[in-house]
Formats: sequence, C-alpha cells, structure tokens
Amino acid sequence: MEPISHLVKVSLPNYLSNLPLPDSIGGWFRLGFKDWLRLVPFGAAVGGLGYMSYRAFCPKGRRCQGKVNPNIKKDVAKVVDSVDIEDITEKAAFCRCWRSKKFPYCDGSHGPMNKELGDNVGPIIVKHK
Repeated sequence: MEPISHLVKVSLPNYLSNLPLPDSIGGWFRLGFKDWLRLVPFGAAVGGLGYMSYRAFCPKGRRCQGKVNPNIKKDVAKVVDSVDIEDITEKAAFCRCWRSKKFPYCDGSHGPMNKELGDNVGPIIVKHK
C-alpha cells in the first residue's frame, strides 16, 4: 500500500503542481513547444478518463440498445422457426436482425437499424440447388 500512498500523496501532487497551466486564456497562447509537450500526457489521461466515463454512464454511449428481439413472438419462451429446403424456390434470405415484419424472412429492416446503431448485420441467404 505504501507505493500507492506515495503516488497519491507525493508524486501526483508534485506532477500536477509542475504542469505549465496558465492563469488566463491568453496564457495558453504564450506557452512554448516544451510546455505543450509536458501537457500531452496529462491531456491524454484526462481525455481517456472522460471517454471511459462517457461510455460507462451515458446510455447513448453504449452500443447495446435493449433486447435483441424487440417484438417477434414474445408470447413464447424461445423463437424457433423451421423451413423445408424444398419450399425454397431459387434462394431465400433469412433475417438475422430480428426487425423483419416477415420473420423469419428478411424484408430489409436491417438497413435502417444498421445506420442508426452503426452496425453491419445482414441476412443469411440460402440457395436451392
């Protein structure tokens, strides 16, 4: 525990007190190259902590937006569909995004969802020989 205590009580305050932080807005314009170079690690640490906090505490910062299946067969415990290969004429596209109104077949609903969430999911295509 002593190294952590030393870091928090001595090293970190010494580091922060030696940073070239100006007292006014105009002081930022008078900083030299070496001063800016000394501020880079501190700025990276503050930026990284800010980004991690944003991702942890802001709901829109997270990619996962609720359940995978928003509305298909919610009255059953597990959604299972089967299609006979003989029923497929030339090829069939099956939904993998759970947004299709014609589930289990794809109707292109993944397009708007991909734009909204920044995802790249698409259908699985089965061809009949």
